[in-house]
Amino acid sequence: MSSICVFLGPTLPREDAERELDATFLPPVAQGDVIRVCADKPKAIGIIDGYFENIPSVWHKEILFAIQSGIPVFGASSMGALRASELHPFGMIGVGAIFEAFRDGRLEDDDEVAVVHGPAELGYPSLSEAMVNIRRTLADAVAGGVLSASTCLRLEAIAKELPYRERGYGRMLRLAADIGLPADELAMFKNWLPIGRFDQKRDDARLMLRTMRRVLGRADSAPQPRFHFERTILWDRAVRDAIPHTM
Repeated sequence: MSSICVFLGPTLPREDAERELDATFLPPVAQGDVIRVCADKPKAIGIIDGYFENIPSVWHKEILFAIQSGIPVFGASSMGALRASELHPFGMIGVGAIFEAFRDGRLEDDDEVAVVHGPAELGYPSLSEAMVNIRRTLADAVAGGVLSASTCLRLEAIAKELPYRERGYGRMLRLAADIGLPADELAMFKNWLPIGRFDQKRDDARLMLRTMRRVLGRADSAPQPRFHFERTILWDRAVRDAIPHTM
């Protein structure tokens, strides 16, 4: 196992990630995974994708434990951006536009980064589109003269109202046509989309891996903890659950 561990799923194909950073790429992070990884004392941990809903999400405290142990923890794109926006005051290193939007309060809802995806053996193919990607693509369409600002806002609202599992450009455009948004603009956007669609999550993931490579090349890459880590009964139970033979 490489001394750098990165939790990755649908955001970026593994082969692309391997070209950016020499690391051990693990499945999307879930509760207890960071505790288990810390037992191997990695040089750094990166979080891109993570589970939620049906599988307990990575616990904030296990990330704090890694930082307190002198392990740099980076986050971007998806679950990583969410946790980094919450924990950057404690030393977690957030990277990318999505992290910055959550950190600054311009985005607040977790569903902004949520997607449905296929199984690991198929490479976690995305079956829906992240709202953050739709927002960026619509903004680019306005900048390129493909959409008017008013139509962009209406399309954003339509996409945001969709459950994240059903979110996608095709569904958004069908609903937009149903309520009478300008047909010429919708047609122009649909024709532009194959070359204009922007994947903000993927872009941020690549940036995080490049940032890790650069930062970890420095001698002073280990973070200085900015907090006191409190060991509690719940924490001890979490460690026992994650690493059963730990006393």
